[in-house]
Amino acid sequence: MHRDLYQFAVNKGGRWKTVDNEISATYPDGTKVVRFRPTPAYATPMAMERLQERFDRLWKSGEIEPLLLIPTYILDFLCIHPFLDGNGRMVRLLTLLLLYKADYEVGRFISLERIIETTKESYYDTLYQSSQGWHESQHNLLPWWEYFLGVMLLSAYREFEQRVGYVTSAKGSKTAIVLDAINNLPSEFSIRELQERCPTVGIDLIRRILRRERDAGRLQCRGRGADARWGKT
Repeated sequence: MHRDLYQFAVNKGGRWKTVDNEISATYPDGTKVVRFRPTPAYATPMAMERLQERFDRLWKSGEIEPLLLIPTYILDFLCIHPFLDGNGRMVRLLTLLLLYKADYEVGRFISLERIIETTKESYYDTLYQSSQGWHESQHNLLPWWEYFLGVMLLSAYREFEQRVGYVTSAKGSKTAIVLDAINNLPSEFSIRELQERCPTVGIDLIRRILRRERDAGRLQCRGRGADARWGKT
């Protein structure tokens, strides 16, 4: 996955880190503070092998609830920090993949990455709390579990439930569903945001409805391409 993620980058992916890395924070006054020192480079291959072996065994055995095992795996992955670059991207991909494998598919409709971005202060704070003492196996998983389940995942399901409510409140055809979604969107929105509100409606129909509403003077297209914004007039 890391190799494919970096296939067009200057620095090729798919290899463990070759030098030690650190997780640090730089404050507005320029002060840099090291928040965590991950597994050193020389020990990374062995650490990742052990992590994967233990995770596979526990996943297959069913000894641990997947919704606890997944965030625990993610925390260990981040504490090892096995790549020189792209560890955060890999974690977000792995989170989606493992939740899918456990039959929690809300990430198909709601962006978990966006939720992390909007709650990044809590994200980094709980990671810091739960990583302290990790090298000595004295760390506390509870803060990270609470964020992963109580903030990120629960927020995604609440947002999904709300959006389903928007869809089911519209009576009649798929056109009515799209129009209802537009009414509930902010004054300016993107096609992608509209698609997320209408998961049962094809993109071709959505575009036809947008063009019709534009021609009727009720919407205005601001820009071109996939990133174009639509505004209510």
